[in-house]
Amino acid sequence: MSNSTNVLWGGGFLEKPSQSLVKMNNSLDWDKALWLEDLQGSVVYAKALFHAGILSSDDLKLLLKGLDEVKSAWENGQIRILETDEDVHTVNERVLTEKIGATGGKLHTGRSRNDQVAVDTALWLKKAVAVAKDKTVLVIEAILENARKYFDDVILPGYTHLQKAQPIRFSHWILSYGFFLQADVIKYGHILEQIDLNMPLGSGAIAGNPFAVNRKWIANELGFSNVTPNSIYAVSDRDNISDFLYFMSLSAVHLSRLAEDLILYATKEFGYVTLSHAFSTGSSLMPNKRNPDSLELVRATAALLQGNLTSFLSLLKGLPSSYNKDLQYDKKLLFDSFNQLCLALDVTYGVVKTLKVNKERCHAALSFEMLATDVAYYLTRKGVPFRQAHHITSKVVTVAETLNISIDQVPLAELQKICPIFDASVKEIWNFEKSCEQYEAIGGTSKTSVKQQIQKLADFVQVNKRSNVALNLPK
Repeated sequence: MSNSTNVLWGGGFLEKPSQSLVKMNNSLDWDKALWLEDLQGSVVYAKALFHAGILSSDDLKLLLKGLDEVKSAWENGQIRILETDEDVHTVNERVLTEKIGATGGKLHTGRSRNDQVAVDTALWLKKAVAVAKDKTVLVIEAILENARKYFDDVILPGYTHLQKAQPIRFSHWILSYGFFLQADVIKYGHILEQIDLNMPLGSGAIAGNPFAVNRKWIANELGFSNVTPNSIYAVSDRDNISDFLYFMSLSAVHLSRLAEDLILYATKEFGYVTLSHAFSTGSSLMPNKRNPDSLELVRATAALLQGNLTSFLSLLKGLPSSYNKDLQYDKKLLFDSFNQLCLALDVTYGVVKTLKVNKERCHAALSFEMLATDVAYYLTRKGVPFRQAHHITSKVVTVAETLNISIDQVPLAELQKICPIFDASVKEIWNFEKSCEQYEAIGGTSKTSVKQQIQKLADFVQVNKRSNVALNLPK
């Protein structure tokens, strides 16, 4: 087999690889997304080889010129893919050598595709995690807009077990998802910190680099603060990918739960919100339908990302030490999850930004039975132990059901038969606004508390929103 069959490893093989193996071994369909990161790492590594005395100044100038030409070729759509190209590293080295000759082969001195792909992925991750973070902050911003817009006068049923529980402010409800997403943004920050501390280039295939390249200098040039402390760990570590897949999956779960609420609230039966036509679809048969397909697809995204996470952890669990070709599939799962999450975040942002809240339907859904807990609190404030007050209130609910009347219509005489502590002031309970206002403790649904929550999230957005928010996916 001639060396042209595979420019990186074909010298000692007596037979050509099976075509089925060639097809399976080829990862260009997905890892070509790393072409820019691969070139960035190569530029810095060439300089490191020069500083270590391995390359002459003429070699370095030629390599840098060639790498810049390869970059331009990618940018201008002039890269030609050959059957023998098995990954993005193969393509870049081949094109470089075609442009500058044999000197192109010096770039790989002491470097393996094992540490090369690790640093490429780390560089890509830094951009991708930042994009996920930025997009999540935008969704929080849209949530804040709704919380402010409907702050004063929209109260709706709060649910537990999907049963009406207590009255809450709409702003209080939607802010709850803002805080879920805030937690996601914080987690993405943790991943960025970990990536920053573990620059893997200069680790070779497994044993390290024998040419005394300055790995800390490489890290600094590539925008990392530190290097991986062990070469075997460096080429086999995929924890940052695992973390990102997990946190993306968790974020998708948060989006899915918001989507589920909005799907319910947008039904004719609830009618609490109306979705924009831009984020609704119609039926191919029933002209009366406006379907929340946008939110249903967001909900489905959570399942896709959970599948990718499970696949990746299963892929890792049986691997022996150091690099194994199984890890080729890490990027396929990573890129798919990232692309799907970005779409889900974009759609969620659009839905929340354009939805309308139907104040009258929210208020019409309120019922005085939701103030049963307030009856127990009323008795508690009069000195009745809460457990006893709860028991007494349960009897009041039963009386209302027996008489087939609303709980607020139970006559005072009937209430006093159950507990003589009831007096005429009980009628003050039946006020939804007043009920909400009693929850002034941090996190509650009173106006004071909700204002604090809005301010807390607004401050967080202010700190975490970049002026040039990256809405496009990393190349």
